[in-house]
Amino acid sequence: MVHKIISHISRWNNTPTKTIGGAALLIAISGVVSRVLGFVRDRILATQFGAGDVLDAYYTAFRIPDFIYGLLIAGALSAAFVPVFTELFTEEKKEEAWKLTSGVLSLVGIVLGFLGLIGIFITPAILFILAPGFSGEKLDLTVSLTRIMLLSPLLLGISAVFGGALISLKRFAAYALAPIFYNVGIIFGAVFLTQFLGVNGLAWGVVIGALLHMAIQYPSLKQSGFRLEGSLGEFYQDKAVRKVLLLMVPRSLSMGVTQVGLLAVTAFASLLASGSLSAYTFANNIQSVPLGLFGIAFSIAVFPSLSEFAAKKQHQKFFTTLSDTSRRILFFVVPCSIALIIFRAQFVRVILGAGNFDWEDTIVTFEILKYFSISLFAQSLIPLFARAFFAFQNTKTPLYIALASEAVHIALIPVLLPYYHVQALAITFTIASIINIILLYIYLRKRVSGWDDKVFLYPIIKIFFAAFLAGIIAQFSKSIFALTTNELDTFLEVFLQLLLGVSIGGVAYVFFCYWLQVGELVLIKRFVLRKILRQPETVEDHPERGEW
Repeated sequence: MVHKIISHISRWNNTPTKTIGGAALLIAISGVVSRVLGFVRDRILATQFGAGDVLDAYYTAFRIPDFIYGLLIAGALSAAFVPVFTELFTEEKKEEAWKLTSGVLSLVGIVLGFLGLIGIFITPAILFILAPGFSGEKLDLTVSLTRIMLLSPLLLGISAVFGGALISLKRFAAYALAPIFYNVGIIFGAVFLTQFLGVNGLAWGVVIGALLHMAIQYPSLKQSGFRLEGSLGEFYQDKAVRKVLLLMVPRSLSMGVTQVGLLAVTAFASLLASGSLSAYTFANNIQSVPLGLFGIAFSIAVFPSLSEFAAKKQHQKFFTTLSDTSRRILFFVVPCSIALIIFRAQFVRVILGAGNFDWEDTIVTFEILKYFSISLFAQSLIPLFARAFFAFQNTKTPLYIALASEAVHIALIPVLLPYYHVQALAITFTIASIINIILLYIYLRKRVSGWDDKVFLYPIIKIFFAAFLAGIIAQFSKSIFALTTNELDTFLEVFLQLLLGVSIGGVAYVFFCYWLQVGELVLIKRFVLRKILRQPETVEDHPERGEW
């Protein structure tokens, strides 16, 4: 059965996605499924354990594996590998491209395997520094969970190489489905393995999820022409492999800076009340949904095109594609941000409010969510703008900008912590994210010839204004519902208020976008009619700019 599923996915993936919008839609649809599973995962965890010591230990246990993976693989490998792989394929050097893939796979396997092994032995010493507020059984549980999870970076690292090659070939199907299988593994651990292995079952679920993340992509890569060949010594002599490694260094340092920020958050959260890190993580998971569905999806989908335009020095096409993609991301993300701020309590109660996750946990979580949501627009554009630099094979500038913004982030935490407690962690993150995107914008406009601020910013201002007006309508509908209902203490009542308010706000947003003539509305209509409903194209369907 599993073999048949993988075979179907492989055949589906054999056809490249032709448009950025089509690729983004594919990633977003799978992202919706993955995020729904993520909500199921979080609800299971919140119901079983609440925001307390167990989940604090569980989320802290991610930090060392995530640091290893984030430092060497996440973002860094894709940023360095995709442009070089794409360049080789563009030049019809397919054999060299696959040799590059084999070389990077071997290096990733050796390096991550070695670091994971070392990490298992030194975990207690690291956690003594990373979580100074943990002691006794809580610390012992964190050590045990961390050692098991240290198996996951190796599996995810190999999977990242598979995914990088598939992205370069614009074959997004298996890549898009991988996170779904990752969440399935975690849910399996939370529901079934915990019954036999106790809390350690949560960690083994993460490992199983990482294995599935890797396995689902390999058949599609193999069908695309990949074969593992050669020896490590030969790969190290390969110019393309060395080029990827050189490009990875600044990006790895940049990701390392981000990981240091996460480690600092973990350390400070360990000194706060029990459940603080759990509430912070739950809020971050909720606000990450629009970020993943739109910010990440569009950034991944457009990256091969940006790399191609940069390689051909087609700066005008590069700018047009970048600005169009930015508007499309913000068209979806900005109203989501407004909705999360207005209905933050409803979102948290509907997603997490059951079992051991009580009202006090809810209040802490939705207040953190409020501050996260303010910077959602910046968080969603950062991956796109960073990849714009990567397309030019420039990984240094994003590193310097990440250093500056992360320095602000970490420096502000001890300043605001006494006044805002765990909310300070989200406030400082939001400030750093906004600084990051401003600096990326300033330096990118210097890199791209023909950059036009008016063309870029004016439509975005209209999107923000439309979302703001829709937010007022949504807030009004929320107040009306509260007046007509005595108590909002059942799941159904909270869900209905959320559904009604978001629906009214959504309709208002579409109306205001139509009134302000936001171009993305026309493109979405055209995309739905042509790509989804398969209606024939007419002259009226052609907007002045952009293919969705």
